[in-house]
Amino acid sequence: MSDRAGISASSSSNNAESRPPNSRYQSHGSTNTEELSPKRAVSSKHIRISKHLDRPHLSGKNRTLSDVLRSHRNHQEQETLLGDDDLADHDGCIRGENAAPRATFFTDPNIKLNVYYNIQRIRRLVLASIEDPYSMDQLREPRMNVLIVKPLVDRLFDADDISIVYCLFVNRMQFLREQQFQHHHQTVNLTRANVCELVAMKVLRRHDEEFTGKQGLLQLARILVSPFTPFQNAPSEICPENRKWENQSQGGYEGKLTALEVAIVSESKMFLSSSAPQKVIDGVYRGRIVYTPTAFMDILPDNYKHKPISLYDPRHAPLLNQYRLIVPRTRALVEATWFVILIALYCFCMMKQNHDEFTLAELLFLVYGAGWVVDECASMLEHGWQVHTQELWAFLDVTFVIIYVSYLGLRVYGWSVDSSDLGRQALDILAIAAPILFPRLAFNLMPENMLFIALRAMVKEFTALSLIAVWCFAGFLLSLKWLSMGSAKDNFGDQPSPIEISKWMLWIWFGLDGTGITESPNFHEVLGPVLMVVYAFLGNTLFLTVLVSILSNTFSKIAADATAEIQFRRAVSTFEGVKADSLFSYFPPTNILAIVFLLPLKFVASPRWFHKINITIVRVLNAPLLLAIAWYERHHLWKPKRKPTVNGPSKRGKWGIWSTFDVHAEIREVFDEEPPEAVMQQIEEEDDLEDAILENSFAGMAGMRSRSMSPGSAMHQPRRRRLSSAMQGDS
Repeated sequence: MSDRAGISASSSSNNAESRPPNSRYQSHGSTNTEELSPKRAVSSKHIRISKHLDRPHLSGKNRTLSDVLRSHRNHQEQETLLGDDDLADHDGCIRGENAAPRATFFTDPNIKLNVYYNIQRIRRLVLASIEDPYSMDQLREPRMNVLIVKPLVDRLFDADDISIVYCLFVNRMQFLREQQFQHHHQTVNLTRANVCELVAMKVLRRHDEEFTGKQGLLQLARILVSPFTPFQNAPSEICPENRKWENQSQGGYEGKLTALEVAIVSESKMFLSSSAPQKVIDGVYRGRIVYTPTAFMDILPDNYKHKPISLYDPRHAPLLNQYRLIVPRTRALVEATWFVILIALYCFCMMKQNHDEFTLAELLFLVYGAGWVVDECASMLEHGWQVHTQELWAFLDVTFVIIYVSYLGLRVYGWSVDSSDLGRQALDILAIAAPILFPRLAFNLMPENMLFIALRAMVKEFTALSLIAVWCFAGFLLSLKWLSMGSAKDNFGDQPSPIEISKWMLWIWFGLDGTGITESPNFHEVLGPVLMVVYAFLGNTLFLTVLVSILSNTFSKIAADATAEIQFRRAVSTFEGVKADSLFSYFPPTNILAIVFLLPLKFVASPRWFHKINITIVRVLNAPLLLAIAWYERHHLWKPKRKPTVNGPSKRGKWGIWSTFDVHAEIREVFDEEPPEAVMQQIEEEDDLEDAILENSFAGMAGMRSRSMSPGSAMHQPRRRRLSSAMQGDS
């Protein structure tokens, strides 16, 4: 606890030094230590809450309430950030103020940041601050926020260093890993991981408050999607060897991860559901924010150009912009269309199936399904298995890939040896894909439905518990089999096979039939019934009760924090939707042709010519879709800025006359137009009055203010700061 006190004290002193000498904090003697009792003035275990609660309207920057309201309004109107006077590059990218000259390949602007130093510094601070286990609710309490969280935020926040959030999540992953392998530390490492997530959320929130408008959105995007490596600017003697393939070179970006990706892998749901990350996630999802992602492995790499993190203005971009095919919203719509085609061809194939020869329907499904499977395998390689499995329907896709590969291998082998039986078995394997494909379509259409989100987690729990039960109950199967071997001549005419015994046990497990209990005396007069009854109690009663309890608990946890779960899944789908591999620009089955013809060309042509050939083919194949995307985005990607009305009521739309029949129409329309200048000026004049009321309500004399005191008289009263103390427990 002494380390914690040191952090808090240093943070308080820094805040006090940052205030100007003529600040209103020093205009009254109530804040001087001379008026305090000697015991309180000397004691080091008391802190001043006023120095830690850095309220925006009381700071040296004199931030008024209108500034706060204006900032809040700015956050809600991200859709109207672009104006007619915004300058964009020839590809529609707006990189903000003070941007470097545009180059073909945008080099990493954050290469000088001391990421390795920040990671080690954060670990040292968190270890010194947290020595006991706390829950997340306890960490978010005001006392813990003042003692631990806010001092860490004050120490780590740097407006010029955008790697702090990434470094915090790297430390979070390490603490989670240590908690997994060091259970003797109770949950202290889990607490440290939660502190990293909480501090990262508050650091990003402070960036959101410091920067507004286009620059604010770009700053948040740079923090979350700029790639870093943990060993950046580390001493050369500890840097690992750079392992990369020559054809996977990404110009220095290979092997780097973003803060958003590390947050997804560490399942930081509270962080990802907060307002600042959601602002960036929504911008990336809709295509307002563009950047070039990094990939773990590309099947068809085309890294000739690397675009910086920018805002996208479709009015200045080319009509056939192939990069819009990897916008997550567009990508989700295209993938849903591909999947509907896959289901249609699957149903057509199964209705026209022929065991002896390939039908036209089966050939169409086989070729198209192969392209779809290639696209899914490329998605697995894009960001790695751990990120891909966080997607809501990943387990269904992986299951279908296994079924399709098994069907294809058996079908081709049966055709090569001219075996009708193998062909029938291959089609039988393909038939079991129906329970996978149709639920997958529902997952696609309703990705934010709580039932599907909970179902994914419950299937995971059910599968794990069922495997454990099968493993444990295998001992009963062996015991019964060995008992049947000893009594086969006396009790059984034919010795029961392990499959038949397993069938009896399965019926008992689900309460379908009691044949196993009826046949149990034939195994042994005493031991057979005992084993079967004990198994029935454990399997049918205990196991099912435990299973129902676990699944109910899982659903309750997800439903209790439904918003965070939904926002987390949306963050995963958004991050997965931004693709680096150029193979994703080819729809099935043309992606197979791209691998066959373009991949060998990669080793022959120069990067520039390969890029030209690649984008030409992509634009020709997707020309109608790219034209439709360009038309839609030029009309709907950014909303036009509202023009304030000077006189008269707000202008109604085409159907405005019918809105008069709506009882609540005026409640909505009062916010449709900007207030007149006279109203805004009057609000500005009352800001000081509001500041006085808020300041006295928070730090009035003795913590109370007379209810009968008017606001005007409150301004002329001497403002005395209330001193609060928080005793630190013994460590």
